[in-house]
Order: sequence, then structure tokens, then C-alpha cells
Amino acid sequence: MAGVVGYSDRVNHAFAFAAKHHDKQVRKGTALPYMTHAANVAIILTRYGRDEDTVLAGILRDVVADSVRDGASREDLEERVGAKFGQHVLASVLAVTVRKVDDAGVDLAADERKDDLIDRLATANEPARWVCAAHTLHNTGAILADLKRTSFAETVWARFSRGAGPTAHWYRRVHDRLTEIGFRESIMDELRTAVERLEQAAVDATASARR
Repeated sequence: MAGVVGYSDRVNHAFAFAAKHHDKQVRKGTALPYMTHAANVAIILTRYGRDEDTVLAGILRDVVADSVRDGASREDLEERVGAKFGQHVLASVLAVTVRKVDDAGVDLAADERKDDLIDRLATANEPARWVCAAHTLHNTGAILADLKRTSFAETVWARFSRGAGPTAHWYRRVHDRLTEIGFRESIMDELRTAVERLEQAAVDATASARR
């Protein structure tokens, strides 16, 4: 296991960079600043003793995916991330970032983007797989926490255009793909438990809707 990452100038810089680019973005269907996700991913990766570059990639992953702004192109943003944080960090970010176009420049539909990400996990480096697992774990855990806090589960599932079943199925796909390609790190036990709990919650939601 790598040494535990604490405060560092690079981590602080990554948070500042991400905060600037996420700006007023909020978590889907909530009033929570999007930066809470980046912070939680960093905490998860640190809890599992990941190295600093992996933590940086976890913080910055959704900057490239969702935060192109101020007239810059995605290519400009990728170049800035590489220059500021290193090409190894950028490579880990890009390996698990959802793409809108494939290698041939062909636009990908929404479902194709997810399939593309699943396929690319096979060639992603180990830090990128850790980032993917940590992002998936926090997303899954956040849904479960919101479901626990409300008596109206339908309001939580309504954030996702495809509803409870397909949402849970997506996180199952990510977990199973990571397992299939040989990523069997300690985080996978926690992720499997979270996915199983989310699947049960989705089953319960579907049964409730049919009553």
C-alpha cells in the first residue's frame, strides 16, 4: 500500500483548480456544490492509502468531463491539467473520463459513451481504475444516503432520467467490469456491498411503484 497522503501544495492546488472550474455546478437533483463529490473521492482514495497522483486524478476527473468553460476547448483544458499536474495525472484522468467522440472523431450517443467507458477500463492504468472505483463508490453511497434520509424515495430516483433499475444497473456494470479485468483491490469489497444495497433499493422502488 502506498503511503497515506495528507495535505500538500499539489492537493491544495488541485482543489482550487477544480473549484474554479466546477464553480456553481451542483450535484444532480440537489443543492450540494459539485466539489463535495471531488472532496469525497479524494477522502476515499486517501483512506485506501493511494499515492498523491492518484488522489489528484480523483479530484480532477470531472473537471475535464464536465467543466469546459470561458471559451476554452476540452483540448485546452486537458493541456492545462497536464501542464499543472503532470502527464501521468492527466493520463489517469482521461482513461476514465466519459468521451463524447471516439478515437475516429465520431460522435457517441449517451449509451455509447457509457459502453465506451466500460470498454476503455481494460486499458486504463491502475491509478485510473482506483479513480473509477472511488467515483463509483461515492456516487453509489450518496444515493443510498439520500434514500435513507427521505420518506419519498421516488424524489431521489427522479434525478436520474432512466429511473431506479437502470441507474443501479449502471453501477453494477462498472463494478463487474473492474472485477472482470482483474482489479481486485480492497476497495472492491466496499463497492460490491454498496452496489448490492443500491440494487435492493431499486427493487424496492420498482415494487413500490407497482402498488
